[in-house]
Amino acid sequence: MRKAALSLLCLALSGLSATSAWAAKPPVAKLPVVVELFTAQGCSSCGKANQLAADLAQRDGVLALTYSVDYWDYLGWKDTFAKPAFAERQRAYVKKFALRDVPTPQMVVAGRVQASGAKAEAVEDLVKTAARAPTNPPDMQFYGNGRVGVGSGPVPRGGGEVWLIRFDPREQEIAVKRGDNKGQTIVHRNVVRELVRLGPWAGRSKLYRLPPATGDDLETVVIVQGAKGGRILGVLETAER
Repeated sequence: MRKAALSLLCLALSGLSATSAWAAKPPVAKLPVVVELFTAQGCSSCGKANQLAADLAQRDGVLALTYSVDYWDYLGWKDTFAKPAFAERQRAYVKKFALRDVPTPQMVVAGRVQASGAKAEAVEDLVKTAARAPTNPPDMQFYGNGRVGVGSGPVPRGGGEVWLIRFDPREQEIAVKRGDNKGQTIVHRNVVRELVRLGPWAGRSKLYRLPPATGDDLETVVIVQGAKGGRILGVLETAER
């Protein structure tokens, strides 16, 4: 029923034929475990967390995303990848988890649990547990006219949100010249460059328009999750070159 509802909605709004819409429909697969690292180039304890995220990024069944935050810039080094929106996303998680302080480095797994990014064993345990957890994602599909469809499904209390994330999958090394990490080279992978809230999701089929990509060689993922830092409900990946 969810597939039919989504397909009919997309047919009505995009003018696709029934045959092409169903032929393009990908099979439902198990969700990747989304691991979000909040880090900073000026944070002296973030190097190991960055390397852990880089290792997880190469693992099947895991989508590791690296967000650089800007609140460490006061130590003398301005993070080259940081944006205020990334710190805002982290603060939403901090509030959801009822944490007293904003920890750095922090890893959030599947939007459900969190641990210090410096504690590799703890993060590994959370990833393994999340991989075994049952999922019931809504159907999701990209369309060639710059839209994404999200089908119907169970929605958590407080509703859901749909987010567009574009990230650079390449490994990057940044030589830090000031601050606590002066003289060190910080490794990054899957660095998030764009984070856009596409809109709310109330459990019903809906189309969302994607903003044009602002950079080359970025990969795109659309995430459905509970509002204001809730658990991740659906993940759809593609590549934009």
